[in-house]
Amino acid sequence: MMEFKAARGPRLSLDPTSVLDIRACVVEGTDLAPGRAIPDDGDPRIDHSLEGFLFTCGPDHIRHPERMEARSERRYPLHGSFSGHAADLLDESLEDSADCRGRIAVALANGGTAVMNRHWHIDAETGVVHLKDCVTNTSGEPFPGMLMYHINIGSKHFDDNTRLAGAMIEGGEIGWRFGDPAGGLFCVEAGHGGWAEVRLGPLARAGGKTLVVRFRTDTLPYLQVWHNQNDPAAVLGLEPVSHRMASRDELAKRGELTMLMPGETWDYALQIAFV
Repeated sequence: MMEFKAARGPRLSLDPTSVLDIRACVVEGTDLAPGRAIPDDGDPRIDHSLEGFLFTCGPDHIRHPERMEARSERRYPLHGSFSGHAADLLDESLEDSADCRGRIAVALANGGTAVMNRHWHIDAETGVVHLKDCVTNTSGEPFPGMLMYHINIGSKHFDDNTRLAGAMIEGGEIGWRFGDPAGGLFCVEAGHGGWAEVRLGPLARAGGKTLVVRFRTDTLPYLQVWHNQNDPAAVLGLEPVSHRMASRDELAKRGELTMLMPGETWDYALQIAFV
């Protein structure tokens, strides 16, 4: 793991063996990543990623395995092909601000290829964590451009005062134990241009700070949120995502499964802050 921190902001550890995703996120001395307090999805390829604070799902599939073709038993891997691909580090700077750039070459499940250029930055003055991703189709065939960022927080750090707030949430704010107290899930439109913002806090074990997540809605127009409190799970997920919660077949039939053409590039961005 690579320690990644600036003069202000959280202390992160990045995983160069898996897309430079975030393993630990330490705020006020507390690691907010859920660790083993997660549901077991049964895929050893992503098992260690699920324990971390942020992992990347896609670019050819999101959410759950589905068949590649209607009459084939071949399935896309759980959460797509990104996870488990190592990053080639291009540069790293840990001065007052922090910068890390990497290039990840991805072998897609259907035999194609893609490249993601990833740039992490922590601003020394504000402590805001910035992520910019550029995904390019480097193969000769198109593939559905799908992406989801899983931001997983251990809910043992919450209390009854912890709330989830954002313009996309009905009523503007809800308690973190929405739905069944043992678990819940929803996916809502977050916007179709500009930036969306969702807030989770206060986090009692992180100095009472609130997690603020902002993301570009031109390529991430939805927000999916879930929590699972079935022992031993104790986790809440905030997930900016490219597509609504539906099967690939349904998305394709409704013309919602946009293809990333050979040589084409799509950009994604999000910001994480603790205030």
